[in-house]
Amino acid sequence: MRMLLRGAAALAAVVTVASLTSGAAAHPRAGKPAGTVQTSEAAQIPPGVIAGVAVFDRQAGTFTEQVDESAQFRSASVVKLLLALDFLWDRGPDYTIPPADRARLEPMLRGSDDDAANHYWSTYGGSAIIKRMIARPSLGLRDTAPPPAEYAGFWGYTALSARDTVAIYRYILEKAPAPVRDFIMGNLRRSTRCSATDRFDQHFGIAGSFDRPWAVKQGWAGKYAKGTCGTQSASSGAPAESAAPAPHAAAAVDLTRPALHTTGTVGADDRAIVAVLTLHPVGTSYGKAYTDVGRLTRSLNVPGAKRPAGTWFGTWGEFVNVRTGPATGDDRVTRLPAGVEVLVGCQTRGEEVTVPPYTNEWWAFLPQYGGYISNIYISSPDNRLPNVRECGLPRP
Repeated sequence: MRMLLRGAAALAAVVTVASLTSGAAAHPRAGKPAGTVQTSEAAQIPPGVIAGVAVFDRQAGTFTEQVDESAQFRSASVVKLLLALDFLWDRGPDYTIPPADRARLEPMLRGSDDDAANHYWSTYGGSAIIKRMIARPSLGLRDTAPPPAEYAGFWGYTALSARDTVAIYRYILEKAPAPVRDFIMGNLRRSTRCSATDRFDQHFGIAGSFDRPWAVKQGWAGKYAKGTCGTQSASSGAPAESAAPAPHAAAAVDLTRPALHTTGTVGADDRAIVAVLTLHPVGTSYGKAYTDVGRLTRSLNVPGAKRPAGTWFGTWGEFVNVRTGPATGDDRVTRLPAGVEVLVGCQTRGEEVTVPPYTNEWWAFLPQYGGYISNIYISSPDNRLPNVRECGLPRP
C-alpha cells in the first residue's frame, strides 16, 4: 500500500499572478480557541490561506513570529524528520548507519522521497513511531498526534503544529548527538530542487525567500494542478490519498484542503528556525500555493536571513522553460510551476519569442534557477521589465 500523500490532479486554467506584492490582508486565524491567538505585525497571510507560523531566534532565545503556532495541521512530508529521528535514536555509540538505510534516508531528507518514508513507516510500527516521539521529554512535543485510526497507514496525516516543528529542530540542533545532528542537517542543507518521487519543485518558502545558508524540509499534500520540475513533468496521476477513506467533515485536523509547508533553518549557525504550515482553498494550483507561501515567508521577521537581490514578478503559462541562455535552443534547466512568482535579477536581449498576439525579444535572468525565461511569460505590460537592470550592467 502506498502512503504517498502528494501528487497532481487535472490541469488547471492558467492564472496570472500579480507582481511585486509581498503579502495581503491577513486571513482570519483558525485552529485555536478564541482569545488564545498570538498575532504578528510582520506576517502577511494571503487571502484564503490558513497558516500556523513560528520563527525562533536561537541567538536571542526568543520567538520573533507566532501566529496560530499551536494549531494542528496534517504534516505531509515534514513528518519525515520524526521518521529519521526515530530510526537514529538508539543507534549509539557511533550512530553508524547501514548502507541500505543511508541510501533511503538521504533521498528522504534531501528530495522528500516517499518510498523511503513508506519503508520506515511500515517497518518500524507506523503510528507507534509518532507515539514514541511524543513520549520523549527531550523533544517536548505538545500538539503532535498520530494519524486518525482510519488513516493509520498514511504517515502524512500525522498532526503537527508550527511550535512543535520548532521543537523538533531545536532538539536536532541543541540536544541530539552530534552524528545525528550532522547527518540530518547536512542532508537538509542539500535539499534538491526537484522532489525525488513526483518531480514537484520543492524550493518554495524558505528556499526561495532567502539566500543560503539555509536547510529545509518541505511538505505538500492535496489535489494540486500539476507542479513540475527539472526536464520532466510531474506525475499527472491521481494523488494517493484518494485511496484513503473520505475525510470526516468533523475531523480535528483538516485533511481536505491542499497543504503546503516550509520548515527549516536560516542564517549562519542555523540562527533562525522557521516553520510555516499552510492550507489553501480546494482547487488551488501548485503555482498559486507556491507563490502565496513565498509571499508569507518573505514577510516574516527572520533574524540572520539574507534577502536575495532582485524584483519579484508573477508569470503566466504552463510548463514555462527556464533555459541556460536567452534563446529557445539553449538547454532547459527546469520548468516553472504554472503561474508561479519568480525573482528576476536582470534582463537581456535575446531570441525574439512570439506567443500571439505578443512578441518579445527580452529575457529575464532568474538567479534562483540559474537560467532565463522569455519576458513574454512575465506579468508586466511592457516588453522590458520596469526597474530591472540589464545583465552585465552595474546595479543602480
